[in-house]
Amino acid sequence: MIKISDLRTRDIVNVTDGRRLGVIKDIDIDPEMGKVKALILPAQGRIMGLFGKGGDDLIVPWDKIKKIGIDVILVELNHLGEPFHQDIG
Repeated sequence: MIKISDLRTRDIVNVTDGRRLGVIKDIDIDPEMGKVKALILPAQGRIMGLFGKGGDDLIVPWDKIKKIGIDVILVELNHLGEPFHQDIG
């Protein structure tokens, strides 16, 4: 079992291009099913969601997570040139 607090300390890396996307800012959970729906990362260029250019947060749907390791979470996002957003509501 993995704790949410443990997930927040891991770097997120996109396996498509090897780019480090940052760390988890928030987690979207489906309360009825008790499952994680998505990881939410600060907008690109922002540090801890505070400094840098504004922009929309990056939403990584749970099905895009390929591997959760000790230090990193590997995700597969193909369209990072354009903002990747998904309605998770």
